[in-house]
Amino acid sequence: MNKKNIIHLACFTGIVILVQLLTQWTDTAYYLTQLTMIAYYSLLIIGLCTLMGYAGQISLGHAGFFGIGGYISAALTSHNLIPYQENTLVKMLNNNGFLVGREDLYGEALLSFHPWPACIIAISFTFITAFIIGIPVLKLKGHYLAMATLGFGIIIYRVVLATEVFGEADGLSEVPGFQLLPGLVVSGDFGARVENYYIAWSLVLIGIVLLLNLTNSRVGRALRSIHGSEEAAEAMGVNTARYKLYIFVLSAVFAALAGIFLTHYNGGIGPSETGILKSVRYVAIVAIGGMANIWGPLIMGVILNFMSLRGMLGTYDDAVFGVILILVMLFAPHGILRLNIWEKCRTIFPLTASKPTRLKENQ
Repeated sequence: MNKKNIIHLACFTGIVILVQLLTQWTDTAYYLTQLTMIAYYSLLIIGLCTLMGYAGQISLGHAGFFGIGGYISAALTSHNLIPYQENTLVKMLNNNGFLVGREDLYGEALLSFHPWPACIIAISFTFITAFIIGIPVLKLKGHYLAMATLGFGIIIYRVVLATEVFGEADGLSEVPGFQLLPGLVVSGDFGARVENYYIAWSLVLIGIVLLLNLTNSRVGRALRSIHGSEEAAEAMGVNTARYKLYIFVLSAVFAALAGIFLTHYNGGIGPSETGILKSVRYVAIVAIGGMANIWGPLIMGVILNFMSLRGMLGTYDDAVFGVILILVMLFAPHGILRLNIWEKCRTIFPLTASKPTRLKENQ
C-alpha cells in the first residue's frame, strides 16, 4: 500500500472518530443509528465499485446477494428448533455448539443457530450461488450482462416474497443481536449505539484496506486491463474469465456480509431490501462517485444514503436517484467528484466567441 492510500485511510479514520465526538458534543447521538446503517450499505458499495470500476462488469443484482446473506442469517437465528430437538441432526448441532438457547419477547424458550455459524453458512451459500451464476453470466457483455444480473435479482426478490420460512411479504423480525465477542454485540440497542457505530465503520475500514491492496496488486492490474480491453488482456495472457469470476464472487460476498450485519443490527429484514430499485440505487451511487475510485462512491454513498434514511427526499426517493444518475451520465460520466465545474460551464455557456483562424496567403 502506497503512502497516499495510508494518508487517505488515516483521514478516513479521523473523520469517523470526529463525527462520533461531534454527535456526543452536540447531543445528536440519534444520528449514529443512520450512520451505522450507512456503513453497512457502504460495504456493499465499495465491493460493487471494485466490480464495476476495475473489472468493468455491471451488476443489477447485488441487492439479491445482500438479501441472501441477510435472509439466511435471519432465518437460521430466529426460527425455533425446539420442536425438532429430538432430531439427530439438531442434537448433533446442539452438542457441537452451533445452536444457542434464549428467550423471545414473551419469555418463551427458543433454540436457534448461533449467529457465527449462521453467518458462515450465509456467506458460503452466497459464495456458491455467485460462483454458479457468474460462470455463464459473465460471458455476456454490456447491457446483456446487466439484464442477466437483473433477472437474478428479480428471482431472489420473488423467492423471498413467496417463501413462508422467509416471512413472505412481512419479512423476518425478532432477529437476535450478533455477538462478535463477549460484551461486543451488533444490535439496535440504543445503549450500545457508539459501540455499534465503531463496529460498522471498522468493518468498512477493513474492507477498504483489503480492496486497496487488491487493486494495487498484480490482480488489480489485470482487472484494469480487462476494463480497458478484454481482447487485449487476453492477448497479453490474462485469464479474463477467471479474474472476472473471482471479483464478481468477492463483491457478492461483500454484499452478503453487509446484509448479515445490517439485518442483525435492525433486528429484521424485509423484501424491499432485495428489490430491483435497491440494486439500481447501488449502481447509481457507484456511477455518481466515480467507478474506478473507492473513495468517490464511498463519499457519495454516505451523503445520498443519509439523505434517504433521514427522509429528506420524501416519497420521491427513488425518482431523485434516477434523475441524478441520468444527469451524471450526461455531464459527469467519470463521477461527480471528478467534474471540472468551470470547464463544463465554459463548454455550455462560452464567455467569449472563438476567433476564426486566418490562413496565411501564399506569397
